[in-house]
Parts: sequence; C-alpha cells; structure tokens
Amino acid sequence: MRRTRPLLFVLLAVLVAVVGVVVLREPQGVAGTPVAGRSSAPVTTPPTTTTVVTTSVPSPTTTTTTAPTRVGAPLAGKIKPGEPRQGVATFYDSDGGGACSYDPGPDPLTAAMNEADYEGSAACGAYVLVQAGGKSITVRITNLCPAPCRPGQLDLSAQAFAMLAAPVKGEIPVTWTLVSPETSKSIAIRYKTGSSQYWCGIQVLDHRNPVARLEVQAGGQWRQLKRAEYNYFLSENGAGCGGAIAVTDVHGERLVVNALPVRPDAVQATTLQFARAGE
Repeated sequence: MRRTRPLLFVLLAVLVAVVGVVVLREPQGVAGTPVAGRSSAPVTTPPTTTTVVTTSVPSPTTTTTTAPTRVGAPLAGKIKPGEPRQGVATFYDSDGGGACSYDPGPDPLTAAMNEADYEGSAACGAYVLVQAGGKSITVRITNLCPAPCRPGQLDLSAQAFAMLAAPVKGEIPVTWTLVSPETSKSIAIRYKTGSSQYWCGIQVLDHRNPVARLEVQAGGQWRQLKRAEYNYFLSENGAGCGGAIAVTDVHGERLVVNALPVRPDAVQATTLQFARAGE
C-alpha cells in the first residue's frame, strides 16, 4: 500500500498538466463563420449594372411617343437663335402657302424669306420677331422671296406689314430675330403625293422651332434624309418609308415619332412638340 500512493500522485499530476494545456490553447473559428485574416483569396463583388427601360403610354388618338434628347451644339444654319438680323421689309398678298409647301391657312402673320436666308427651305416654319419704329410682330416663314429680294429681307404678308407701318411706305428697315413662341399645336407628319414603300417625301408641320434634320429608321439604323427646296425630306430608294421618324430642331432637341403608315397627302397628328428655347 505504501508504494501505490506515490504512483497515484504521479498520475494525478500528469492529468492536471494535460488539462491545463487544453485550456490554454487559442480557440478556433466556428465552421461556416468567417474568421478575420483567414481568407486565402480576396472576396470580389460583381460590378453593379443599371438597366434603363423607357416605356411610353399610348395616346388614345395617336401612335406616337417622344424621346427628347439634346444632341450637342445647335444645328442652326444662317438664321441663328439669339442673333438679331438687319434688313428691310416689303409686303405681298399672302395666303400662307408658297415654296414651303404648306397649305393656305387663316393665319395672316406670315412672311417670305430671301433666298440666301431661306437656305434650301431650312427657314420654313421658323417664327421670327420683326421690329420696326417701336412696333413688333411675330410672323411664320411660309414662302421664298427670290431676287430682287436681298439678304436679310423679309416679304411680309400685307396684314403683317400694315401692323408695322402704313402700306404706302412700301419698304421699311427692320430688325428680326428667330424666336420660340408659345403654341398649343403639336407636330404633324405628312407624306408627299406619290409616296410609297419605294419612294417617299416626308414633311414636318406645326413645329415650334425650325427643323434642322430628319432621320428615318431602316434596317435597325437611323438614316438622315436630304431636304428638298420645297420642304420635304426625301427617301429616294424607299428606305424608312413608313418607319419611325426622328425630327431634330436647330437647338438640338430630337423627338422620335413611332412608325406611321404611308398615306400620301394625309396630315397625321402626333402628341409631340419641341420645347421653347431656353426651357
């Protein structure tokens, strides 16, 4: 019995030492829970992408939609927004028709533009503020005034001229400026007589600001059409005839009209209008 007690004490000492080693070890991370500093590869986050979906609410009376955008610097030609022009004004008996191929209308405040500033029909539909002798009126360009009209000259309707000066004067000095007036009208589209899927001419009507260019969608691409002096944009090979149409004004605003059927001579209304300049 005397020999067993020392052996028992030795066994107890060894057991205490082992337990102490176990208690003093550093605790490990729990399986499934990240442990700081133990990742072997960096965690990457996929880049965030944003998809913009544009939708349009169909109009009960039209099949058009708008996608107004600015496409850079102004597209004005010789008649530039905010630049006053000097010239003279004469008058003639106007019914609102003429070289711009607009229908005669009841608005008496119209004018014909001199050939230099007419610029191949680029001035058609423009509104200009005409000032003379402390009076002013706003007229719409509907016609061409050929020679002997000089650069800067406006040939006003007789009614418009009479609002600035007595008709007996015949010719008066004026200052005129391109403006972007209030209007309750919306843009309309008209296909020219003889238009079909093989050839078409497209005209824009009732636009607030001058039209700088017109594009048609064909084969999944936008194609710019050439403008004729009689104010129609022509697709000589039929590309885009009956497709979507994009119209851009001199300020760079671009409006998109959904596909319209080719109906020669029919005025097809839209719900679109260019914004007033500066808005």
